[in-house]
Amino acid sequence: MSPSVVEVRNLTKRFGAFTAVDGISFDIGRGEILGLLGPNGAGKTTTFQMMLGLVTPSSGSIRMFGLDLQTNREAILQQVNFSSTYISLPYSLTVEENLSVVARLYGMSNMAGRIDDMVKKLEMGEWRTKLTRKLSSGQMTRLTLAKALLTEPKVLFLDEPTASLDPDIAHKIRAILLEERQATGLSILYTSHNMREMEEMSDRIIFLQRGKIVAEGTAKDIVARFGQADLEEVFLKLAREQ
Repeated sequence: MSPSVVEVRNLTKRFGAFTAVDGISFDIGRGEILGLLGPNGAGKTTTFQMMLGLVTPSSGSIRMFGLDLQTNREAILQQVNFSSTYISLPYSLTVEENLSVVARLYGMSNMAGRIDDMVKKLEMGEWRTKLTRKLSSGQMTRLTLAKALLTEPKVLFLDEPTASLDPDIAHKIRAILLEERQATGLSILYTSHNMREMEEMSDRIIFLQRGKIVAEGTAKDIVARFGQADLEEVFLKLAREQ
C-alpha cells in the first residue's frame, strides 16, 4: 500500500456511559479509497465527526499528512473536504454563489475556472443560477459533492455521495471520483448503503459493529470470512447482531 496520509490509532469516543467508538485503528494510503461500513449505531457518523475535528475524541489519535489533528486542525482541514447527502448549504444563495463562498473561504486563487470545471463535470450548467432552496434532492447531492471537490482536497470524506441520484448520474459521479483519484492521488473515506457501490469503489473495507472494527480487507476477503454470498448479506448479518 502507498504511504499513509491518514493514521487513526486507538480512537475512542464516549458519551457518558455509552461508548460510540471503541479503540479503532486504521490507515488510508495516498490514492486509496477506504470503505467504512456498519449498521445504524455502529459508530460511522461519530468517526467521521472526529476525523473532521467536529467532535473531540475521548482517547486515541488522528494524524493526517504526518500532523496531529488536534494541534494542527486548521492546516489539515485546508487539505480536506466532506460531502454528505445529509448536510445543507445556504438556501438563499444560488448554486454558483454557494460555490463562490466555499472557494473564498479556502482562499482559492483559481476560483472562477475551478467553479466552471465543477459545474461542467457534474452537469449543473442548466441550474447554475438557481436558488439552492429550489433544487431537487438529486441536484442538492451534486452541489454538495461539487463543493467538496472544488477545493482540490487531498483527503475526501464521503457519506452517501450518490444518494437521491438517478442511476446514470450516480454512475457518472463514481467515474468522476475515480478520475480525480487517478489524476491527483486523492484519498477517500467512503460510506454508502449501496453494497454494489461499495464493492466497486473501495480498495479496502472496514466493518464497524458496536463501535469496534469486526472485519477489514477487500470486499471479497470479507465475504469469504463471514461465509456469505455477497457484501449485502454480510451487512444484514451484522445489522441483525447490532
